[in-house]
Amino acid sequence: MLTPVTFDEGAIERVLPDIDIRGALENMFRALADGKATQPPQTLSLFPNGAGDFITYLGVLADEKVFGAKLSPYIPGDGTALVTAWTLLMSMETGQPLLLCDSKRLTTERTAATTVIAADLLARDDARVLTIIGTGAVGLAHLRYAQTIRPWTEVRLCSPHIHDKSDLPTSLCTGCPVRHFTDADAASAGADVIMLCTSSGTPVIGTNDLARDVLITSISTNVAHAHEVDPAALSGFDVYCDYRATTPASAGEMNLAIAAGTWNADRLLGDLPELLAGRAPRPSRERPAFFRSIGLGLEDIAAAVALLTVARA
Repeated sequence: MLTPVTFDEGAIERVLPDIDIRGALENMFRALADGKATQPPQTLSLFPNGAGDFITYLGVLADEKVFGAKLSPYIPGDGTALVTAWTLLMSMETGQPLLLCDSKRLTTERTAATTVIAADLLARDDARVLTIIGTGAVGLAHLRYAQTIRPWTEVRLCSPHIHDKSDLPTSLCTGCPVRHFTDADAASAGADVIMLCTSSGTPVIGTNDLARDVLITSISTNVAHAHEVDPAALSGFDVYCDYRATTPASAGEMNLAIAAGTWNADRLLGDLPELLAGRAPRPSRERPAFFRSIGLGLEDIAAAVALLTVARA
């Protein structure tokens, strides 16, 4: 039996600069558009007695001849929940395991890269002010991936206790200033792109006073029905997602809006496979655009394939 390559977090950190996560994801989304990849719905499994849960992310890449799964548990603790993730990559030809890796850092990277692929496609060409709500590892990864997609003249970072952090950037390598905010609505006012990068289960910004041509992006978390914007706001947005076949069933604000009868999945304008294939309309600019990512198993599989390629090299 083949012994799979194994990578813990430290090993991944060492090779990460050599991995083109964004490129791997763009190739994957194009494969999905062309019918060369399979993305089953993610599944949430509850631990008995309220002891936590785990999400299973699955995916198949035909050209790479691999399939696999990521398991991401959520284990409540005393004040701080424990979240881990491991990905298993297997061969479609032999059925043997190829790679087992700690996915925590890769999940951060693929989450940010997915958002930035969408932002590059959906934001106005003349967007100049970027706001990132959330200054944890995910928020800072978004900043790394987003800093070159537009010639930003101002970047705003926001979190409630941002002034307690001494290691946050105050400028980009381009010289663009990075301002720090504690109030999310103040940080969002006048922004061209707003990236929500929190683990909140409730809205983190108000949307009534945003510019009509703003782009808002939002990610997912294990919290049940997690949503970073008010579900009622979807009816006033041009809505996009990472994959229309699975996202509406898992995204919290979409679930709640559908249940309330204020929005339905038929109103999605496009997903990333359609956008990259040129099959989806761009935002109208007559109202805010909203991109929702839930994190796909194929994102994890694509990132794992990129890691395996570097490991073999």
